[in-house]
Amino acid sequence: MSRKAKHEEHANHERWLVSYSDFITLMFAFFVVMFASSQSDKSRAKQVSDSVTKALTEGRVTAAVAAVLGGTVDDKGVGNAMKKGPGGAKTELSKVAKEDLVVVDLLPSMQYLDSELKQEIAAGKLQIRLEARGLIVSMTEAAFFATGDDAVNPAAYSSIGKIAETIKRLPNSVRLEGNTDAVPIHNSRFHNNWELSSARAIAMLELLTTRFAVSEYQLAVVGYADIHPVEDNDTEEHRAHNRRVDTVILSRTGTQGEPAPGKPPAAKPPPAERK
Repeated sequence: MSRKAKHEEHANHERWLVSYSDFITLMFAFFVVMFASSQSDKSRAKQVSDSVTKALTEGRVTAAVAAVLGGTVDDKGVGNAMKKGPGGAKTELSKVAKEDLVVVDLLPSMQYLDSELKQEIAAGKLQIRLEARGLIVSMTEAAFFATGDDAVNPAAYSSIGKIAETIKRLPNSVRLEGNTDAVPIHNSRFHNNWELSSARAIAMLELLTTRFAVSEYQLAVVGYADIHPVEDNDTEEHRAHNRRVDTVILSRTGTQGEPAPGKPPAAKPPPAERK
């Protein structure tokens, strides 16, 4: 009676990459938890925790680690480096960092600003938070603008300079969002809150580009008037929170639907008079 020869299965020597990928992910999560637990501001610690949880559950961290190791990922962000191994589907580290770890990449910037602007944060002049759309620095009207005006308070230049330094270190696009409370405005300069909120965003753009040398091709402005409040407009304290300019360092999620950033021309033409 003939017997068919049984082919011995080949041992997979790349299985360690899967364990290594999981280990790196767990180490990252551990250090984020350590950072969050060291924060005295519990709400900020929760924001960090929620942001990292979102990144982990969406598979971005696991996907990036697997890509760096040389494997590929499926549509759920699960790596199969065990199958591909080194030399498989290759992904450049710089591409991974910009596209898959964008929330993680903004954590050091948030930590830097938390440290550099701790006095302003403690005084209630600004707030810093990390969301899926990016890193948001919220500047209150009382500290940065006079009531009903779009001129930036010179006393706030030092704080804005620290924000500008962070922007210049990053490749991310930045959106300057002007917001007001729900009280209508009508004076000799502004006919409504739309004009006021837009003017303040533009004033911040001009200050960042002229005084702090931030590239104008990295910036965009928008005026929201009173349609995106952070509090109800039922008390003066709540209305004061709504009067703000948000500097949003956009993540990949935040840039979805945005036009691609332009490139500076070789020689910028002089401004032309318009009639």
